[in-house]
Amino acid sequence: MGKQGFSKASRLLGPSQYSTVFKKADFKLSAATILMLVSKSALPPRLGVVIAKKNVKSAVQRNRLKRLVRETFRLRQEEFGTIDMVVLARQSLDKMNNQEVLTQINKLFDELIIKLNKI
Repeated sequence: MGKQGFSKASRLLGPSQYSTVFKKADFKLSAATILMLVSKSALPPRLGVVIAKKNVKSAVQRNRLKRLVRETFRLRQEEFGTIDMVVLARQSLDKMNNQEVLTQINKLFDELIIKLNKI
């Protein structure tokens, strides 16, 4: 069983990489508590997670949500092709349990894969 980590190559690093996705998002996927912005890139799939203190007060909850998003992305990254993705948390995401959060993330990832395959 090969270790499939979440390396630096899989992350958006620094404000410039984030702002590129914010400025030219090819896809916007939205659920009640999560917004995903996705732009095509030439690199392997990369992920950035934004969980504002304004939306999720507790640091413990922010870290839990980041771990869930990163782990789900790590497990499914081969399905995405070459994209950069920013996942933003909206208010009350921290009120959901892990299973509800994972269900919502996977639903958005499924929508994204359908849109990417239409291109």
